Amino acid sequence: FESKLSRKLNKLNMSDRNSSATGDSLRSLIFKLGNEGRTAALSVLDQLLLPHESTYIPILDVKAAWTVIRSMQIRGAPLIAIVAVLGLAVDLSTNDETVKELDGLNDDDVVEYVAKKMEYLKTSRPTAVNLFNAMEELDNIVREAAGKDGSTRENVVTTIMKHAQLMLDRDVSDNKAIGAFGADDLLERHTHPDGVRVVTICNTGSLATAGWGTALGVARELQRRGKLRSIAALETRPYNQGSRLTAYEITQEKMPNPTLLCDSMAASYLANKGADACIVGADRVCANGDTANKIGTYQLAIVAKEMGVEFFVASPFTTLDCELESGDKIEIEERPSGEMLESSGAPRDMKCWNPAFDVTPAKYITGIITEKGVLKRSSDGTFDVKGFVAKHSK
Repeated sequence: FESKLSRKLNKLNMSDRNSSATGDSLRSLIFKLGNEGRTAALSVLDQLLLPHESTYIPILDVKAAWTVIRSMQIRGAPLIAIVAVLGLAVDLSTNDETVKELDGLNDDDVVEYVAKKMEYLKTSRPTAVNLFNAMEELDNIVREAAGKDGSTRENVVTTIMKHAQLMLDRDVSDNKAIGAFGADDLLERHTHPDGVRVVTICNTGSLATAGWGTALGVARELQRRGKLRSIAALETRPYNQGSRLTAYEITQEKMPNPTLLCDSMAASYLANKGADACIVGADRVCANGDTANKIGTYQLAIVAKEMGVEFFVASPFTTLDCELESGDKIEIEERPSGEMLESSGAPRDMKCWNPAFDVTPAKYITGIITEKGVLKRSSDGTFDVKGFVAKHSK
C-alpha cells in the first residue's frame, strides 16, 4: 500500500523524478560523483510504490534523506545507513543553501556544523544500530580529516565524498561474503541433491542494501550454486515488505519453487510443506544474541524451534551491538496507527498497536551469519558476541 506521506511526496516531486528504474530493476539507489569527485547526486527507489511502479526520488539535502528514511520509502538497516551518509555527501557538496552556509563558517566551526547534520539524521529511525554506527564512524573520520593541513572545509567534504563511495562498495562485498558464509554453513548439513528449502520474512535483498542482500543474499548464493530447492516469503504485515519487495526480488531472480505466505501461515507451512532453514535479517544484535528485526520475526522463530527448523540471523558485522547486553534494552520504534489502518480495512477509529520491530531471544537462534563468518553457540549454549566482535575487529 502507499501511505499518505508517500502520496503527498509523489505530488510534490513528480516532475523531478525518473519514472523508471535505470538498468537493474532491483537497484535501490543511484549515486554519482561529478566534477572530479567534488559534487554528488543521489536518487533512491521509492519502495512504497513497488512492485507496480519503479520511481526514483532525488535526494538534494539531509532533510530529504531524513524524510525517505522516516517515511520508509527506503528501508532496511544497511540501506538506511548508506542513504544517510550519501545524503550528507550530496548536501555538503551540491546543495546551494548548505554550500552558502559553509562559505560563511570559520574552519573551527565546520566540524560541528557537519556533526549537527549527522545528529539530525540519527533521529530518523531509532532501532537499527547500523545508522548510529555509520554516523559514529563518519564522525571519527571527519574529525581526523579536519586535523590535516589545508582547508578544513575542503578536507572534510572531500573525505565524506570518498567515504560515501567506500560505503557503497563495501556493502556489496560484505553482503556477498554473508551469502557465501551462510551457504557454506547450510550445505555442510543439508545435503539433499536439490539443495536447501528456505523461509524468510520482511525484505533483506538488494532493495534493503546497496546490492545482493543479507538473508536473501544467502538464498541468492544458494541459487547461484544450484542449491536453492525452494523459497517461501512471509508477507510481513502491515507494510507487506515480504509480499511487495521480497516476492518482487524472488520473481525477478527466478528463484526456484517460490511461495508467498500470510504471516499467520508459517506454522502450517512448516508442518505441511517443510523447510530446512529460516533466514532473517537484523536491525540490532545484542551482546547475548537477542536480535531485533521486523515485527513477526519472533513468532517465526518460536514456530521454527517447535518444528525443529534451523533459524539463522544474517546481517552485517556492524549490526552486532556489544553495548546492549540484552534485547530488553533495545528501543523499539512504534509507527503511526494509520499505517496499519490503511492496509487492513479496519474502522478508521480503531485503536492500534503498531511496533515496527520485535526482539527474538537468543535461545531461538541457531547462528548469526556475518561477513566475518558464522557465529555459533559456545560450549555453554550462549552466543559470545563480544568475543566474536573482539576477534574480528583486530
